[in-house]
Amino acid sequence: MSTEKEMGKAFDMRLFKRVFEHARPYRIIFYGVAFVAIFLAAFAVFTPILVREIINNALDNKDSYQLLVAVLAMAGVLLGQVICQLAFNYYANLLGESVIKDIRIRLFKKMMGFKMTYFDKSSIGVLVTRAVADMQRIGEIFSQGFFVIVADLLKMVSGAIVMLIINWKLALIVFAVLPVILIATRLFQQAMKVAFIEVRAQVANLNSFVQERLAGMKIVQLFNREEIEKEKFRVINEKHQNAWLKTVWYNSIFFPVAEISYSIGIGLVVYFGVIQNIESAQLNDVGSIFAFFFLMDLLFRPLRQIADKFNTLQMGMVAANRVFNILDTESRIADEGTVELPKVKGNIKFADVRFGYSKDEEVLHGISFDVKAGETVAIVGATGAGKSTIINLLNRFYEIDSGHILIDGINIKDFTLQSLRSHIAIVLQDVFLFADTIANNISLQDSTVTLEDIEKAAKQIGVHEFISSLPGGYAYNVKERGTMLSSGQRQLIAFLRAYVSNPSILILDEATSSVDTYSEQLIQQATEKITEGRTSIIIAHRLATIKKADKILVMDAGRIVEMGTHKELLRNDGYYSDLYEAQFMAEEVA
Repeated sequence: MSTEKEMGKAFDMRLFKRVFEHARPYRIIFYGVAFVAIFLAAFAVFTPILVREIINNALDNKDSYQLLVAVLAMAGVLLGQVICQLAFNYYANLLGESVIKDIRIRLFKKMMGFKMTYFDKSSIGVLVTRAVADMQRIGEIFSQGFFVIVADLLKMVSGAIVMLIINWKLALIVFAVLPVILIATRLFQQAMKVAFIEVRAQVANLNSFVQERLAGMKIVQLFNREEIEKEKFRVINEKHQNAWLKTVWYNSIFFPVAEISYSIGIGLVVYFGVIQNIESAQLNDVGSIFAFFFLMDLLFRPLRQIADKFNTLQMGMVAANRVFNILDTESRIADEGTVELPKVKGNIKFADVRFGYSKDEEVLHGISFDVKAGETVAIVGATGAGKSTIINLLNRFYEIDSGHILIDGINIKDFTLQSLRSHIAIVLQDVFLFADTIANNISLQDSTVTLEDIEKAAKQIGVHEFISSLPGGYAYNVKERGTMLSSGQRQLIAFLRAYVSNPSILILDEATSSVDTYSEQLIQQATEKITEGRTSIIIAHRLATIKKADKILVMDAGRIVEMGTHKELLRNDGYYSDLYEAQFMAEEVA
């Protein structure tokens, strides 16, 4: 979304109401904070009134009892003010944190249901910014923005009323200074609106850049890109710095103007207040001048703070606009199916399936094939032939453009997504492991899967010895993305994870393409075990690993060009035969 649009929506009342709708479950806290804000305003004006009373009466009459009562009253007011301020700060922050907790859960749940195409086109760093930094800004709408502004406005109104009651002439003098700071505040707010939107954009860019470079650090170092990436980072960081410096510059202009206006107001009050007392021939209202000092601080200080808090509110609304844009994004796989089967046989049928990642470019051109329950089917072909696309469609990571995909004669759209995916397990070429123990990476925190189950499964597929050799065994923490393990070891963990889930359909996507010889032998043993008695689809780069497959599909440019067993395809002397011969010769040369 463009900066202009974000600025336009920064104080859209519909957006403002939408943010506050999330406070409804906490309405008691909401009204409680508003009620305390009224008390804060009342306590704030009591202090200058008591000061006036002490100077004009207790001191002038030399009445120690009256002085004691006034001082005790002031102590009570200050104590009440402290208690109210404490309650105000705590519960305003509690409300803000409660709201962002709810919105963050909604946002995460929403992102968990997005189609893969959404993540294909979105920056992970930007999404992290939305879920963390922007979310915190929304919380500040309550804790540092709206309620603080309301409390300050109440103090200003109360202070202005008391001024008029005490001495309306001096009050008008003070009010005459207000337009200067009001105009400055308005100009400041407009300038900061633009500056803060730019700051949020640069923060997102910075997060995205750092996240990508840290994730791809191996490539950066392998190709000696350190200096180039440093220069890119310097440029992005400089833009981020310049965006923040704009906010610093505007603050540097505004606050001195506010201070000068306040000082001028004090000077005028002292001058005309003293003149009034001199003209009355007696100094019997000096207390009003002192009271005005407090009341002016009550009027000018909140006004300066409102400008700052308004910026906090502004940033929160911009952040809310961006977060709600994600929440309003319709990029979900339709989960309208009703079929939930505890077990499926594993018959798979693709009938004239057509699909493209974009509307203008079709990837699969009318794919049709059958897999019988318990069969092992291999899919081979050059890179980009559409092999991995088939398994993405089977799991409904993407929606097909036309045709049908059936499991046991039931259209996969008729299954609930949870039921469909519970029957399918995938071992990918690029294994993803969480920064957690091996046991948790295998069970994925499923409470029904015990450590005994995991160890039993590991022994069955031949990886128990490897895991037991690690420090801590199954409690070994593999760190982020499994960096503490080799690629072959990560593959073995992925095989065990798939086996423990006990799927009816197993998919192996290039599972042995980048592992060492020893790991490959273990993986081959594991493959034979976990494919036993269940429907299996193997996407293979190395053709020697699929000789025993019941059926081999040969793909080229999104079409199935050949189909049959290994021996049948070799006898056909076609595309598969050429692939096999070329690979065999390459291995001989190696």
